[in-house]
Amino acid sequence: MRPPRTFRPAPDSPRLAILRSADRTELWTETVGREPPVYGERWTESDGRPYRSFEPARSKVSAAIVKGWQGPLPAPGEGWLYLGAASGTTASHVADLVGPTGRVYAVERSLRPFSRLVTLAERWPNLLPILGDARDPSAYAGLVPPVRGIYADIAQADQVEIVLANAELLLEGAEGRVLLALKTASMGRDATAPQHVRRAEEALGRLLDLEPSTRLDPFHRGHYFLGGVVRPGHFGAPGPTTPRPPRGHSPARRRR
Repeated sequence: MRPPRTFRPAPDSPRLAILRSADRTELWTETVGREPPVYGERWTESDGRPYRSFEPARSKVSAAIVKGWQGPLPAPGEGWLYLGAASGTTASHVADLVGPTGRVYAVERSLRPFSRLVTLAERWPNLLPILGDARDPSAYAGLVPPVRGIYADIAQADQVEIVLANAELLLEGAEGRVLLALKTASMGRDATAPQHVRRAEEALGRLLDLEPSTRLDPFHRGHYFLGGVVRPGHFGAPGPTTPRPPRGHSPARRRR
């Protein structure tokens, strides 16, 4: 590890540290994992706690925060469903954000990245790999309790429909949240990127109170970050199985 540094956690995301300077923004997550690094990220300590750099060029969540995303993020103690986990680069950071008492149910359908995800999960005990197709959430519903949030990074033409199907089946009601890294290039040539974003917002807006979308260029070309909180009354009472954040903590919206 590098010499100790002093980090101040973000007020509404206590396992995330944001360091801003005149020319750059650095993100660090307090990790629940063990070295070696997952993708070459830096590791260090602050007040005896291990942190690792959360690189915007490697993670769309990180890029969204750097680009000004003000919407919801995973919070300590929560259960999240991750669709399109691949080998676990961002999934491991989501596992850091929910902390040791949270859970990340990481769905990946391709065997090669899934094998790397399984290996990674040996060092992240709250990261639970699931070999499955996100288009068929009923196939893994028995492995996933009601979750507080869903994050999706699936470069498919029907990515919005996939997210909504998973949300209807597995998302908890009150304060349930959805985050989507939308790849417009995968959505067909019948519309421009802004038109695809508007269509996605219209579809998601039937379920969510949406935050303003964030364009992820230059970190991830052609990608936009969308998300928000479930509209009141869309689902029934919240499920009992997902841990709640501490009293006084409201993860639904980040402070502005």
